[in-house]
Amino acid sequence: QVQLVESGGGLVQPGGSLRLSCAASGSIFRINVMGWYRQAPGKQRDLVATITNGGLTNYADSVKGRFTISGDNAKNTVYLQMNSLKPEDAAVYYCNANIKSSLNSYDARYWGQGTQVTVSS
Repeated sequence: QVQLVESGGGLVQPGGSLRLSCAASGSIFRINVMGWYRQAPGKQRDLVATITNGGLTNYADSVKGRFTISGDNAKNTVYLQMNSLKPEDAAVYYCNANIKSSLNSYDARYWGQGTQVTVSS
């Protein structure tokens, strides 16, 4: 089994910054992609950013220029640096990973438990 554990959420004022972390552990042969999604109350879960094990990144248009995703392959960890936060960034942020657990297994998608980000003055 694979576990994704997120940390770093909290309350921040508009214009402030937060850094989220997500560490993957368990049966991991290869991590293909890790990323962040977010879900605000009453809305669908949307992509925020992803990063491949080769370092290729992808961002939602709404966060480009403000958020930066990075990864540490040695630690199986992904980070999301969020700057210039806006009230509309408030949501539960979920870590997501596409992982191959063993040489003979199929790739599978895993989710973290979510971490709340609140942007309010």
